[in-house]
Amino acid sequence: MSAKHNLKLSVVIPAYNEEQNLTGTIHEISPVLQAEGIPYELIIVNDNSSDATPQVIQALMQEDPNIRTVDRRPPGGFGRAIRAGLDVVEGDIVAVYMADQSDDPKDLVASYSKIEQGYDCVFGSRFIKGSEVTNYPPFKLFANRIVNHAIRWLFWTRFNDLTNAFKVYRTEVIRECGPYRASHFNLTIEMSLSALIRGYSIAEIPISWRGRTWGSSNLHISEMGRRYLQVLLKLWFEQVLIRDDILEERLMSRSKRSNDLAELEARLKALEEKLSGNASGPGDS
Repeated sequence: MSAKHNLKLSVVIPAYNEEQNLTGTIHEISPVLQAEGIPYELIIVNDNSSDATPQVIQALMQEDPNIRTVDRRPPGGFGRAIRAGLDVVEGDIVAVYMADQSDDPKDLVASYSKIEQGYDCVFGSRFIKGSEVTNYPPFKLFANRIVNHAIRWLFWTRFNDLTNAFKVYRTEVIRECGPYRASHFNLTIEMSLSALIRGYSIAEIPISWRGRTWGSSNLHISEMGRRYLQVLLKLWFEQVLIRDDILEERLMSRSKRSNDLAELEARLKALEEKLSGNASGPGDS
């Protein structure tokens, strides 16, 4: 029997022309989460697909009531699709998951468990002990390692796969770090580095990753350099120049949330006492 889990997991899945991959991706995720007893919603964001992706999504929604969709209008972009999904999440935990079957649903479960243990974020890494990587194009792998080593040096961090899309966050972290501005794959580092410089507790886990077998990636290295650079410079200067202000805002936000929770608990207690008094009645003594 699966354990009882109280935190709802929202999985945001951007999909652009993924008619051949999407069904397999969803059929991998749903049974694993159901077997673990994890309450979930899958938010598939149709990012202006020109193939049968919308029809595939509708068929999947008929199979699983936990699936929702967002249809985007132009302009497209991976980052814009993720942002559209983040805007509608209803869960306590948010995961970004690829539609091309490159990610492994077992890593969703492992990340969820880390959040349950108290972490604010979980970063998946393809390059630590225990990870498995299959069919990674050599040139993209080479470029990946250069970029990630540069990020580690700039932000003085141990995390070595910050450009990887597979990350899991408490929803409150997403809300406090946003709004995000990146429109393409540079959103992955905007999200992860925003959480990093704000001092959230982050776990890193090894993950399994496999290159797509159908279709082509929408990540074009030659076009992304300036976009990655813009995000890196923005967040680096925030870390160096105004990190104290950022941390103060985070502390204020957490304090307000604690006060709101305490007020809600006080109201519930007062309501329970009132209901208990009414139930006893004037003649009961």
